[in-house]
Amino acid sequence: MSDTSYLDSARSAALAFGDSLLGLARPRLRIGVTGLSRSGKTVFTTALIQNLMEGARLPVLKAASEGRIARVRLVPQPDPEVPRFPYEAHRAAMTGADRRWPDSTKRIAELRVEIDYERAAGWFKGPATLTLDIVDYPGEWLLDLALIGQDYKTWSAQAVADARKAHRRAAAEAWLADLPARDPDGAPDELVAEAASDLFKSYLARLRADPEAVAVTPPGRFLMPGDLEGSPALTFAPLDLGHDREPRPGTLAALMAERFEAYKRVVVTPFFRDHFARLDRQIVLVDVLAALDAGAPALADLETALGQALAAFSVGRNSWLSSLFAPRIERVLFAATKADHIHHSSHDRLAAVMSHLVGRAASRAQGAGAKVESMALAAVRATHEVRIKQGREEFPAIAGVPEAGEEIDGQIFDGLAEAAIFPGELPERPEAIFDPKAHWLVRAPRFRPPLAEPDAGGRSKPPPQIRLDRALEFLIGDRLA
Repeated sequence: MSDTSYLDSARSAALAFGDSLLGLARPRLRIGVTGLSRSGKTVFTTALIQNLMEGARLPVLKAASEGRIARVRLVPQPDPEVPRFPYEAHRAAMTGADRRWPDSTKRIAELRVEIDYERAAGWFKGPATLTLDIVDYPGEWLLDLALIGQDYKTWSAQAVADARKAHRRAAAEAWLADLPARDPDGAPDELVAEAASDLFKSYLARLRADPEAVAVTPPGRFLMPGDLEGSPALTFAPLDLGHDREPRPGTLAALMAERFEAYKRVVVTPFFRDHFARLDRQIVLVDVLAALDAGAPALADLETALGQALAAFSVGRNSWLSSLFAPRIERVLFAATKADHIHHSSHDRLAAVMSHLVGRAASRAQGAGAKVESMALAAVRATHEVRIKQGREEFPAIAGVPEAGEEIDGQIFDGLAEAAIFPGELPERPEAIFDPKAHWLVRAPRFRPPLAEPDAGGRSKPPPQIRLDRALEFLIGDRLA
């Protein structure tokens, strides 16, 4: 282990020790919330906070259903180096007159919530307070953690092979056409490196722009550079090295490899050390419906990415000593979002597909003592269920208000009129999703947030949800017992 690795490990242990000492004085949980592109991560975090703070009906969260939660409040942001999650602005966007979904966040954010509750039983029965730190970060940062255990040659070979797959070839066309001109043994030219990097980033941007795609290709910070834009740590690209060719000193390949290591050192390792390694629980949100619509190759990409993400977790049960010096994530929840886009009769099938996608990786995590669960949910339910009649037959359907400009069967909607659609059916057997001959047409238009209903005092009530309470019970229920 290098001196830098020793220092990183020591710093992580010190942060964990400090967190744990604070937790001895008052119980505390750090929950990571992340999601792959278009999975509804910002909506989930906002809805979670709103439902807790406004006393929504959450029957599966035992502490809530038993009336043991006395008060939930926001308290000042604890970490001076992390932006505060703009909960109020996001809530206003969804419940205001315009009823729009909040903008997705492209950086890490945090919010602290304190929950006053009554312990249910045992030696410590009585009033208590749980401090909940919610850490919201882009899913691309989670996928970047897989780079920690890779070298440039391995990553480069995998990136080139992925780009040559049939379902990615169109997006990668310009970069692949340029690739043969980039001689790995050529001179380490700065302009050549910039040109290759720009083409690779354009390929990643096209992948992410596809409404049916699930962005699973690191480096994630290439598409959200922040103040690192233009820096050498973000100016590299894969080269066609193959699996047996090592970068030679003084070459373009050596320059790219050096910058790949700089990216891990400057971007990935600090995120892991300062934030990810301090989490107790984690939820990963995935737009499985979009991947199903894209077909078997996209689903295979998603399965690989989720497996790599789960491998990045240091999962397992926390003993008293391990929680002080080397905390591990005890619970991981994989949630297929947008369950309101399908009929409730297909919810179990959607959850089964999610479970199948993480199956092998989840088994390894459970063997290490962690709890891993999969479910289908909608943090905000934008639709309701109806029946569509065709001739003498009726079919289960969903109805909602499509956003302005959405098109259904040739009709373009104005953002005011409601539409009822048959969302299709999911496979009975989750393993059927990898059948290359099958195609599951399950996409639905982008619906507007539901109209806010006023409570007795005239304040808007939290919007309806699907299994958000079940997710909360899994993530924090044991700490409110």
